[in-house]
Amino acid sequence: MNWFDPYTCMAKCSDSSGLQWKKLGFLVGFFVCLVFFRPVSGLRPLRERTRSWGDEWLSVRKDENEFGPFSAWNITGTYRGSWKFIDSANSSSRFPDFKKSNGNSIIELASTPTKITGVHYVQGVIIFHDVFDNEHEVGGAQIKVEGVYIWPFRQLRMVANSGKEGEFGQEEDYILSNPYHLLGVFSSQIFQESPRDKIWKRKHSPMYDMEKHCNIEIAAQISRISTPQNDGDHDRYHIEGLMESPSVDDDGDCFSPMLLNTTSVNVEVYYNKAVNYTLMVTFVSFLQVLLLIRQMEHSNTQSGAAKVSILMIGQQAIMDAYLCLLHLTAGILVESLFNAFATAAFFKFVVFSIFEMRYLLAIWKASRPMNSGEGWEAMRRELSVLYSRFYGILLGGILVMYEFHKFLRPILLLIHSFWIPQIITNVVRDSRKPLHPHYILGMTVTRLAIPLYLFGCPHNFMRIEPDKIWCICLGVFMGIQALILLIQHYLGSRCFIPRQILPEKYSYYRRFEQDGNYATDCVICMTSIDLPQRSNDCMVTPCDHFFHSGCLQRWMDIKMECPTCRRPLPPA
Repeated sequence: MNWFDPYTCMAKCSDSSGLQWKKLGFLVGFFVCLVFFRPVSGLRPLRERTRSWGDEWLSVRKDENEFGPFSAWNITGTYRGSWKFIDSANSSSRFPDFKKSNGNSIIELASTPTKITGVHYVQGVIIFHDVFDNEHEVGGAQIKVEGVYIWPFRQLRMVANSGKEGEFGQEEDYILSNPYHLLGVFSSQIFQESPRDKIWKRKHSPMYDMEKHCNIEIAAQISRISTPQNDGDHDRYHIEGLMESPSVDDDGDCFSPMLLNTTSVNVEVYYNKAVNYTLMVTFVSFLQVLLLIRQMEHSNTQSGAAKVSILMIGQQAIMDAYLCLLHLTAGILVESLFNAFATAAFFKFVVFSIFEMRYLLAIWKASRPMNSGEGWEAMRRELSVLYSRFYGILLGGILVMYEFHKFLRPILLLIHSFWIPQIITNVVRDSRKPLHPHYILGMTVTRLAIPLYLFGCPHNFMRIEPDKIWCICLGVFMGIQALILLIQHYLGSRCFIPRQILPEKYSYYRRFEQDGNYATDCVICMTSIDLPQRSNDCMVTPCDHFFHSGCLQRWMDIKMECPTCRRPLPPA
């Protein structure tokens, strides 16, 4: 058998059994025969060009700290880097939409050994960001590739996968289970674009036509990165290569040759980012529990709880329920990070289901004092209505965010307007100090932690592009709400409203007839009241009962009822 004959070598490769050999017989055989049974100087890019890029990049690079020229490297992993056209401007006549000359790229590869010594089968996905002009709004271009990695010469040869979607073999299990890939998919589905928009953009993308009319060929060189720190058993690799796109009908190139320059992602660092994020969420949840306990102590009376807006607490409870579901979904999707995300989801569940729902029921009961004395059936019926509205709004919000996914950031601004119902309630009821200042400031800061990390941190683990303008708008919006609440706390609920448009209020220091037959004893402290010496020490209720000013004010902090006849009292 003549092993130097390419056709003989390909015939031997095609005789191997298994689905992988049937699929890649020609591809592996051709590249193996090309590398092993031709002179090394004959290695070229995928097509002969005037500029000898192959001679420049495909020379064997050998570092002193390597074990030798024939040590096998496992290049399975995720690579991040950049792409750029060799020419300053793209000269494509078929795809003039490729107006940008450089951008970011992500390569995810899965490498498995073959029966041919020195050859690994490689398949993966290449994602190109910033390819098209912004007016197309089609996002990044994604291409599935497969090929061979000839590790004695550190050569990587890949072509676009011509199969249908979903036909990748078992080697794709790494790509699908990679936390970097899974969290990227989760981020794309939840925070960036919906699946429906993603399918529409793919069909209307110029990449959809390019897959039909262009062949994509990649030739790359693999090198290992030597770092001063000891990263353990995880080696980092660098890929430099050229991607060409000859047309199927030999009508020139689909686009100019493209240089790829990527470096493998340190998965341990990525794990640490995700774990640190869950620790932050856990710490923030713990602070919110302490703040809720402080606020519940501040309004532990029936009168104090009735001053708090039930819509404000309900909106915060819905926010924590959404965060609990998101973290739990992320933990189920990324199995290796399940414990971290499940811990964050558990703390959010505690805040939502135990403390906020309990406070919600206390406010509801305080605002309906007459109904508390009714039968159990009426109480259960009203509780059922309350729970039905709450969970109905919770499920309806999920549907609204799914349907209007492109307006996610304005929706997040609307969700973070939970202080507005309390501001309106203070003005309408003229409530005195319904919220503790520590609760106002603490909740404002802790509610900003997660959205500012996701949309403001340039190195967040969700790989969301930072939006500084939106983060500034959110911070200013929340700050204005908290500032208004603090002004109402210290200066009065209606201090910023002109007196001319305010309704008339009942005055507890009103004039009364001296000849009237009034009780002269305060039923709160059981001491006499000196009525002839009229002063600010005496207060009169609408039902003409007299009390000491200090006694009645302390009473109204607990109950807004007349201590004598139990009639409802207006705000002071």
